[in-house]
Amino acid sequence: MSAEKIIIFDTTLRDGEQSPGASLSITEKLEIAQQLATLGVDIIEAGFPVSSPTQFEATRLVAEQITGPVIAGLARANQKDIEAAGKALASARKRRIHTFIATSPIHMKYKLKKNSDEVLKMAVEAVKYAKTFTDDVEFSPEDATRSEMPFLIKILTDVIKAGATTLNIPDTVGYILPYEYGRMIAQLKAEVSGIDNCVISTHCHNDLGMAVANSIAGVRNGARQVECTINGLGERAGNAALEEIVMAIHTRPKFLVHEDYTKVLATNINTKEIHRTSQLVSQLTGFVIQPNKAIVGANAFAHEAGVHVDGMLKERSTYEIMTPEIIGLSGSRMVLGRHTGRHGFVDRCKHLGFKLTENELENTYQRFLEIADKKKEVFDEDLMAIINDEIHVVEQIYELQYLHVVSGTGTLPTASIKIKTKDKIEQAAACGDGPVDAAYEAIREATGQSPKLEDYSIRAVTSGKEALGEATVKITETCPEPGRRKGRIYIGRGISTDIIEASAKAYIDAINRMVATTDSGQEPEIKAQL
Repeated sequence: MSAEKIIIFDTTLRDGEQSPGASLSITEKLEIAQQLATLGVDIIEAGFPVSSPTQFEATRLVAEQITGPVIAGLARANQKDIEAAGKALASARKRRIHTFIATSPIHMKYKLKKNSDEVLKMAVEAVKYAKTFTDDVEFSPEDATRSEMPFLIKILTDVIKAGATTLNIPDTVGYILPYEYGRMIAQLKAEVSGIDNCVISTHCHNDLGMAVANSIAGVRNGARQVECTINGLGERAGNAALEEIVMAIHTRPKFLVHEDYTKVLATNINTKEIHRTSQLVSQLTGFVIQPNKAIVGANAFAHEAGVHVDGMLKERSTYEIMTPEIIGLSGSRMVLGRHTGRHGFVDRCKHLGFKLTENELENTYQRFLEIADKKKEVFDEDLMAIINDEIHVVEQIYELQYLHVVSGTGTLPTASIKIKTKDKIEQAAACGDGPVDAAYEAIREATGQSPKLEDYSIRAVTSGKEALGEATVKITETCPEPGRRKGRIYIGRGISTDIIEASAKAYIDAINRMVATTDSGQEPEIKAQL
């Protein structure tokens, strides 16, 4: 039985980062890109280079430093965008320019203010110009699923003649249903001249919760590339989730090939890296994964109902269509504690996929011992949170030295705090609406920084009364200092068995990231819709 490859095009760093509040630093983008390469994605869409200096630099560095996948850059159908993408991708071993223009009547009339002939000409010229930078050119008719089929067929035919090698069919607003999308892909495959020499791609949004189903319908009808993101990140309700697409293909390889059961579908993804990649993206973007999220949610392999548990004990396949091991989870929990030696600790870090420097290893081990003194058992999830908290640390301009909070029924919540700066200790006390608010007010007074708290969340890393708490905050600066962009979101994280301490650490971490920012003179980034 022959296997047919499905190309996985990951756009976490471009479309995924456009999720409100998911802004990533260049260093964080590089870290995710490296993990995507380890995961085995075929193509990484590194960014939209023309949209800002940061986007250009991030794309350039990913192109320069990441080997293995094709590195793609997004560009609108004009010379300025395409030239920026070409320059940003110049050092990539394998590069692709992904150019797009809207083709639906509503977009052409109200957004572009152009007629179909003008759009057709721009599309063809854009593909021809992109070919001067690379032979690998992808074209997307934005809002394809609301476009008129005769015009869609015409524009795709003409861009193929101009040199496009991949044709992406975006469901930009998540409007279409699986049967319709599959039928559309089949019709384009049958009626677009020259399409057999191109790869047909899907790019589906999740506004109606159909992104994965639509992508699968596209694959079943001839699409051989899927554009997706880790954890389904993206504009509005997000994109098709990579982990769900990959595991659907992995679990049902024979039944996704339309009317041809002599073939199976496969991807190049190392499924054992899925959980690690999902956790990394969640940590760096500050987007918590919902417990019932398919494949990577905390409950995805959890069983509580008596009938289910009984079945699982007798035969795992009664209630599991895939195993936790296949996505990188250990079948049984490895419990660490205060008596665990350094060797066991180091071995567990390696088993979880972390490659730490000697300095990171030493600092993380000390953090582990501190947590182990407070908890009887330290689970893999605790260890991952400790490591991620350590390796993503920024310069400690402000460091928490002491925190004391008084709160209770009929008591005005107050917080006292000591914060170490480079050359002195700052102390402050404040009241608030609750213990966290009081701590944050004291931090603002001690640091002299007064950012606006945009979002706050706290979660238990594991279950039980001794669970490690992980706090995530998002802040914006009310009156930016020179060199810092107004409205930029800074994400801070903190962990502790004490959730008030975790919350304070997260707020201080966000302030440190804000103060350490060196971005200056940036124009607002242009966000692309596909």
